[in-house]
Amino acid sequence: MQRLRGNLLRRFSLKQPTGLSGICTSSTRKIFDAGQPTATSHPQLVKEGEITPGITCDEYISRRQRLLELLPKNSAAIIAAAPVKMMTDVVPYPFRQDADYFYITGCQQPGGIAVLGHECGLCMFMPESDAQDVIWQGEIAGVDAALETFRAEKAFPMSRMHEILPDIIRRSSKLFHNVKTAVPAYMDLDAFCKAAYNGNVKDLSVYTDELRWIKSPSEQKLMRESASIACQALLQTMLLSKALPDEGILAAKVEYECKMRGAQRMAFNPVVGGGPNGSVIHYSRNDQKISDGDLVLMDIGCELHGYLSDLTRTWPPCGNFSSAQEELYDLILETNKECVKLCKPGTSIREIHNHSVEMLQTGLKEVGILKDGRSNSRTFHQLNPTSIGHYLGMDVHDCSMVSNDRPLKPGVVITIEPGVYIPSSFDGPKRYQGIGIRIEDEVLITETGHEVLTGSMPKEVQHIKSLLNNYSCDERMETNNDSRVAFR
Repeated sequence: MQRLRGNLLRRFSLKQPTGLSGICTSSTRKIFDAGQPTATSHPQLVKEGEITPGITCDEYISRRQRLLELLPKNSAAIIAAAPVKMMTDVVPYPFRQDADYFYITGCQQPGGIAVLGHECGLCMFMPESDAQDVIWQGEIAGVDAALETFRAEKAFPMSRMHEILPDIIRRSSKLFHNVKTAVPAYMDLDAFCKAAYNGNVKDLSVYTDELRWIKSPSEQKLMRESASIACQALLQTMLLSKALPDEGILAAKVEYECKMRGAQRMAFNPVVGGGPNGSVIHYSRNDQKISDGDLVLMDIGCELHGYLSDLTRTWPPCGNFSSAQEELYDLILETNKECVKLCKPGTSIREIHNHSVEMLQTGLKEVGILKDGRSNSRTFHQLNPTSIGHYLGMDVHDCSMVSNDRPLKPGVVITIEPGVYIPSSFDGPKRYQGIGIRIEDEVLITETGHEVLTGSMPKEVQHIKSLLNNYSCDERMETNNDSRVAFR
């Protein structure tokens, strides 16, 4: 394991190593392993003409061309791959690529830097490996893969970056880079430091978020599939919850179901809040049993080939809502449905949010949770401090540089997620204390209105009751017995 850690840090370090020299040109050698699935190595995942599953080489090239059109004349973009991060001394965290680097190159491995400019096109600096690295970690994408698989115009080993990149920087009037993934390998270069000192370095996200905001038909297809996987997984988890009302078991179940259906990873650590834990918006401990009669709030999502899903459902594992739970649930459900109806080209997240606030405030006053007076707004914010939704795509909170006031366009994907989070300590009617409810859907804006990508996941009270109470007792017992064996 010590050798593993050393190899990981050396192999994907963005410090300039010594070694290969000479400019690399396109090779005639056929690439069988580019360090990630290809049509040759994984025909069950990647079709001919695709760089990553569902996204063609032509689409990646088009993305780069559109980014160049947005960049100011005589400027360049430096885009770093995400680095390896260590969980402990010898164990790395599971790797996830920087979304901008992935979006522009399709390369899924750490350790590279891509440069995009009007003069150089796509220039990729790639990590290098030796025979021992391959033995311990397998093949990686090098300069040949950059040219032949990712279709870069130029490619060099990382050991040449300190010779070549400064000249590109000096010839550029403006520089843009992915600030959140910036690395010392290029930031420490004198040419970059000088450009930054002169105020000529800006955040690339203002342009990449603009491109990523509207999803192409192929991206929409991947997001439909990711949403479908998440819905199926959450439905199976809901059915299990009556037999095994335990936060940790339900978290494990939903992750298992997502990965069994092809997801590479979860979009985020599942939120499984039973009872009062449901009023903690980003609750993540998932270590408590769910008491009989309590609700469970599950906020989950998965990642499929770089594209994420995000949905939330709240239900009583026992199969029946209390009167107080159902009152609040009906308010959140009605708000969810009315806000979904507002999703269409020309409206904005801000406008939808404002409508949701009016609905929720009116409803919470009617049941006696909110009172009239100056403190009403402050109390409401305590019970619902979130926005009605956010953009969704390659990141959970996608395209953060795009304002929520922006009129929506066809191809944009947002979430609609009204909720109410009443802590046990809330100074209000006791029957509502400790209740957390959120109902979240993914919505794709279309030319004529919208498409609910998570529409297959039940949310009506009667549907939830029917599912939980009519699910086969024999199936529940079989699941229960199997799970008890697994958790002994």
